[in-house]
Formats: sequence, C-alpha cells, structure tokens
Amino acid sequence: MDLRAHISPLTRLQPLDPFVLELGGRLDEVVVAYRTWGVYRGNNAVLVCHALTGNADADDWWQPLFGPGRSLDPERDFIVCSNILGSCYGTTGPTSRNPATGRPWGPDFPAMTIRDMVHLQAALLDRLGVTRLQLAVGGSLGGMQVLEWAQLYPDRVAAIAPIACSGRHSAWCIGLSEAQRQAIFADPLWQGGHYRADRPPAAGLAAARMVAMCSYRSWTSFERRFGRRRAEGDTGFAVGEYLAYQGQQLVRRFDANSYVTLSCAMDTHDLGRDHPSFEEALGAIQAPALVVAIDSDVLYPSEEQQELARLIPNAELAWLHSEHGHDAFLIDMEALDRFLVGFRAGKRLHTF
Repeated sequence: MDLRAHISPLTRLQPLDPFVLELGGRLDEVVVAYRTWGVYRGNNAVLVCHALTGNADADDWWQPLFGPGRSLDPERDFIVCSNILGSCYGTTGPTSRNPATGRPWGPDFPAMTIRDMVHLQAALLDRLGVTRLQLAVGGSLGGMQVLEWAQLYPDRVAAIAPIACSGRHSAWCIGLSEAQRQAIFADPLWQGGHYRADRPPAAGLAAARMVAMCSYRSWTSFERRFGRRRAEGDTGFAVGEYLAYQGQQLVRRFDANSYVTLSCAMDTHDLGRDHPSFEEALGAIQAPALVVAIDSDVLYPSEEQQELARLIPNAELAWLHSEHGHDAFLIDMEALDRFLVGFRAGKRLHTF
C-alpha cells in the first residue's frame, strides 16, 4: 500500500457560518485547516489534538507514533488533525481577516474556550462524514480537548487518551500563563495588541516562551544538559542561551495575539463548569480512558493525572518515566507509542 496516496496536504474548509462561541461571541466565515492520513471506512477514525503552539502536521511533531503497527497507522486508521480555533496556522484566529472590518482580528478576536475548539472539530468531522471516533488522543492542551470530547460528545468517541494534562487549570498554571501574557503586554511594540506584521512584539513573546520552556522541562533535564556551563564567548550561561534561542524560534513562527488568546482559553479549562461538581462531571465519562502521567512534569504534576484516573470510571493510569518534564510526550515518543499501542489492543497497562 502506498501510504503517500492517502496523506492529505493541509486543507482549509469553511464548516460553519456563523459559529457561536461559548462566552457569547460569534465568528463568521470560519475556516479550519486540517490534514488526514489513511482512508475512511466508516469505523476507523482517530482524532489527534495538538498542544498550544502546535499545528495540523501531526506526522511531523509526533512522527514516531505514525506507521504500520504504531499507535497511528494509516493502513488501519483514518487519522484527522485540525489546527485549533484561535491559532495562526490556517484556522480562524487573531491573524485572520475580520469580515466586518476587512482587517485582521488582532486583539479584537473574541474570547473563546477549549469547548469552542472541540465544537469546531466536531463540525469539521461532520463535513468529513465522520460520525464516530475510535480514539481521541492528545497531550497538554490537546489532552484538555480530548477530555472535553468525552464530555461533550459521549456518543461519538469510543475511547480517549489524555496525556500530561488536568481536568481543570490550576492556580499554578493560570499564574504561569499570566506571567507569560504580562511579558507580552510589557513589550513597547505591543500597543494593546495592534502591531504591524513586520514588527511584532518579539521581545515580549520571546520572554513569554522562555518562561514557558522552564515549565516544560525539569530540574534534572536542565541540570544534566546545561549545569553551570557558560555560553560560547562567556556571554552568560548556556541555559540562558538555550532559552533565548527557543524564544526567537517561536517569534519566527507564532503570533502574539494567538498566544494570548489560546493561553486565556486554557485558563477557562474546567470539566466541572456547568456541572453540579467536578467529581460528578468526570464520573459521567464512560469512554475507556488511558491517562498518561509524566513523573517529572512540573506544569501538570502527576497528582492531576492520578485524579483523572481515579474519577473517570473506566480509566487506567500509565506512567511515562522521563527526566524531560512536561515535554516528554514530545520527546520520549517511542515509550508513549508502546502505551498507546497496548491500550488500543485492549491490554491493561498500569491500572490505577
């Protein structure tokens, strides 16, 4: 089988007009950027949900999970990954044209939630003719979407795999997000979010990314990789040089307004919202769940995944042992793939 014949390029689809948002706003002329792998056979769809600054190219950032015998097998599965609402990689977001003004939305893009992202994904699947998912899988912000899928569309998803995420954003995560946003707001080029495309608030966005990277890794990871080693030319420490590089890389590929919009959406994450209690909301999820915890994650510590596994009735907890912290789900991918392959084969893993 020639898999290349069943891998779509990035496609843009207009699924809904208007698209009503949970917090009261609305969007017209909504566009979704997405990719697919494999052939749809009516009962073989898998949804991959990406993280904060990710995109629809799942076979790029999760490449070790793709292929024959892997978690995501285009010979077996019809895999869908769409760029999330509010992002800047093709789906409607702050960099998109506001139909009412003819100019980019910028900071005027309406406030949105994780649930809005999931409702838009559901609309896309409707257009693709996909009525039911065999699996929804994702890490970090992607894992939050997966949890919302099980809650919002219980009849459409057979199993879920939320990785390195929580059921509600903690004060710790909200605080870190606020610190990152304030770094962006402090940039002289920010000007309330209105800035020229060729002159974005680079220093502020870079600083936000540097803060984020410290929470994405771990003490052990930084200590073993950098220690107290100096940067070349003795201009500072190597870890500072690394963080500066990561900040500049994000500036080249991401939009500051999208970063603010999406981080605020993450702060709204709470499965218990509009339910009698958080515990009851999780207890109502009936889909089999593989909850993956990373033992060195300081952003979403393992206590939060243990809580998910305890409260979701048909859940099992798998431990991804890694020194790399939160980003381990994008680094130790061979181990993650083994967990997912076992889960999809019906094998019990590390049951909570």
